[in-house]
Amino acid sequence: MTNVFDQAADLVARLDKDRYFSVLFAPAQSRPHLYALLAYNLEIARVRDVVSDPFPGEVRLQWWRDVLEGARPGDAMSHPLAIAVLDTIERFSLPTDALVRMIDARIFDLYDDPMPSLDYLEGYAGETASALIQLSAIILCGGSDPGTGAAAGHAGVAYAITGLLRALPFHAARGQCYIPQDVLAQHGLTHSDVVQGQSSPALLAALAQMRGHAQRHLDALRALMPKVPIKAAPAFLSVSLVQPYLDRMAGPGYDPFRTIVDLPQWRKQIRLWSSARRARALARTRRA
Repeated sequence: MTNVFDQAADLVARLDKDRYFSVLFAPAQSRPHLYALLAYNLEIARVRDVVSDPFPGEVRLQWWRDVLEGARPGDAMSHPLAIAVLDTIERFSLPTDALVRMIDARIFDLYDDPMPSLDYLEGYAGETASALIQLSAIILCGGSDPGTGAAAGHAGVAYAITGLLRALPFHAARGQCYIPQDVLAQHGLTHSDVVQGQSSPALLAALAQMRGHAQRHLDALRALMPKVPIKAAPAFLSVSLVQPYLDRMAGPGYDPFRTIVDLPQWRKQIRLWSSARRARALARTRRA
């Protein structure tokens, strides 16, 4: 069993370093299961990257849906990540329907359809990034709901929007655009304008609007964090990297198709450490 969790951790270490290092601040006994959950998220999020067209992508997602719903017991027991995920679900009584909804949301990724609206994007973020944070919080609290649903909701939307903005050049190059149509329309833009890969004052204004939306969710999360139980706090650590990413995109010389929005690894780790330290200090203050 340990080996399947090690494989999950290795996958996260390779493909999702921000969340990988965040988990290192969680208690050792929780880490294997957090990595299993994060690896599952990666597995369904990167389906488009490993298929040639949407149909085999839908088949892969259906396989995971069947595994979660118990329709493929033989397949599940021969798949290392499935073993780790199912063990985590059982051990912490995770709601399977939340994991299935993550799959349903990821079907959108397989196609080049425009993102219909900002409300739709928030729903997409809620079923993916927010759900991931909330499920992580449940694991950290031993299977109990820590009452962090609202905080996870805001955290996931801020994290997802920021991640999609950072990935704009990658998505545009393959014909995708996650900037909602209603936001684009406010600035006289269409889906086609974005996937052409050329910056413009109108596009910069639309992206600034999206950053503002992410910032509002981030500010709402900060107001709720004092109520998040200390045990659940590591589930939110990766969101501490959102602010510097937003700041970089708001800085001078930003080109959405050419600027690499990232931080040196040492700066990320210091920020994660500082956030974890603040959470512990806040917990001591509440106990005093």
